[in-house]
Amino acid sequence: MNNHLRIGKIATLHVMLDEEERTYFSSAFETVQICEGKVGSMELQKVISSVETAVKRSGMIEEKLYRETHALYHAILEALEGVTRGQWALGEMMRTVGLRFAVVRGKPYELEQEGEWIAVAFYGTIGAPIRGLEHEAIGLGINHI
Repeated sequence: MNNHLRIGKIATLHVMLDEEERTYFSSAFETVQICEGKVGSMELQKVISSVETAVKRSGMIEEKLYRETHALYHAILEALEGVTRGQWALGEMMRTVGLRFAVVRGKPYELEQEGEWIAVAFYGTIGAPIRGLEHEAIGLGINHI
């Protein structure tokens, strides 16, 4: 694995840092494609849709290529497992989220044949639907394209 291009680490750093803090890592961020956004829905389907829509609008994935959308979908689900502790449920379980996400696309391996990969990181709060009772959560998902 290319030590300079760890897409999961880049996605996690990007989603956790504010704009000023990101300047220290700008050289690592320049080597990959990055899309970011926020989501605060209590419906899992809307969380997934928000990320997919942002990534497609940014041009990071080719919407007409099923394998790219499929890879993104599985990376999102894997990242959400971390946030929801393995239970893909939010509103149904009386939980609310306020998350930022970062999606990174790059080639983490030195061998060209390994191709491109996509990483999705979520960071924010999750908890009871009562303001102030949330706690931090993070999730990371990586999939090959």
